[in-house]
Amino acid sequence: MINPKMLMQMKSLLTKFRQNHPKVPMFFSAASRAINEGSVIEISLTTAEGKELCTNMRVTQDDLEMVRTLAEMASK
Repeated sequence: MINPKMLMQMKSLLTKFRQNHPKVPMFFSAASRAINEGSVIEISLTTAEGKELCTNMRVTQDDLEMVRTLAEMASK
């Protein structure tokens, strides 16, 4: 069972994140409508020191089912 206090803290943190980075939720919203099995997700990071890290993954049916389940849980 989810702790209501923790849920409120998470909601507050998410609201602040959306205010600080408005393009990120818009990207995820657009990507969620375009993603399908076989899509490749690539994530890159450039640290403040200039070091670059990058990885990618090919989306499977299991991945899509997990994301749908998590989205359903979050909407409750």
